[in-house]
Amino acid sequence: MSRLNRRRAAALALGSSMLAAVTVSSPAGAEPVPGAGLIRVRSAYPVDETVARIRRDIADKGIMFFEAIDQQALAARAGIRLNASTLLVFGNPPLGAQFLTSHPYAGLDWPVRLLVLQDDAGAVWAVYTDFAWIARRHGITDREPQFATAAGVVASITSTVARR
Repeated sequence: MSRLNRRRAAALALGSSMLAAVTVSSPAGAEPVPGAGLIRVRSAYPVDETVARIRRDIADKGIMFFEAIDQQALAARAGIRLNASTLLVFGNPPLGAQFLTSHPYAGLDWPVRLLVLQDDAGAVWAVYTDFAWIARRHGITDREPQFATAAGVVASITSTVARR
């Protein structure tokens, strides 16, 4: 088996084992954002620590991390004041690619994007797109186990920062 195929098999096994190890329910403090297709989890930590904890958990799970985009810094360079806001992009390509095989436009929602931000009141949130909403958005009906895996993994990741 080639190295790439071994990595794909390991990533699929990770996704399957994560589903078995993680409940698909949302972490403590998770709440839907009405009408937006988003889930937000209030963090118990400041933005920098929230980002660090999430990145550490992503790495511990063996999930591929693509990038962190400091949106506050980008806004500042444009002369715009913005509260702390960092977009994290990560995923499991063998899992995510399955959504694209069901509907290629699902590539707009993969890899996973998770936004860590501080609101005007000082609360820190981890926000991500609801996977059930993604399925409905793209009319994907043949990947229920994969969506359950993805939802379970992101719930597990955000639970590491959830305010209890």
